[in-house]
Parts: sequence; structure tokens; C-alpha cells
Amino acid sequence: MADKFLEYKGKPLVRSGDEIYYGDMSDSHVVKFTILSKDAQTDEPNKINIKLLKSNTELSDKDRIVKESTKNTMFEALDVGFVWLERTLKA
Repeated sequence: MADKFLEYKGKPLVRSGDEIYYGDMSDSHVVKFTILSKDAQTDEPNKINIKLLKSNTELSDKDRIVKESTKNTMFEALDVGFVWLERTLKA
């Protein structure tokens, strides 16, 4: 039986430590969220780097980056990442 990933708005959401990938690697692009810092009392992320990446892993890390930003909440980061990915995949 195949493993089922957690999904957000119909696309896989996979976490490894402080990195979260959103999207399907078979698509042209995915979003990478990196938790840069967390609130000491609540352990909630309070600084998240967002990168829209080309899925082609044969490219250098620098050449894969299409867009990049930083947000202060996971909700804001997911919202931006979702919009970037949807717009890019529709183009």
C-alpha cells in the first residue's frame, strides 16, 4: 500500500525537520518553506522563508529559485506559497 501524504488544497505537503515542501514533484514547480525561527513560548513559527522552485533537481539550487519571500506566520506563508504555485502551474 502506498504512503499517503498530508495534503493542503489537493497537493502534497511534506515536512522534514524545519523544511516543508508543498506541491507535486511531477509538476513543473513546488514551494519550499523553511522555518527560520519559532516563538520561544508557543513553539509556533514566527519567521518562514518561502521559495517557489522549479522541480528540475538537475538545475543548481540557485537556478531553481523563481521567487522568494519571508513571512511572519505559517498561515501567511502557506497563503503566498499557494498563490505562487497555482499561478505558475496555470501559466
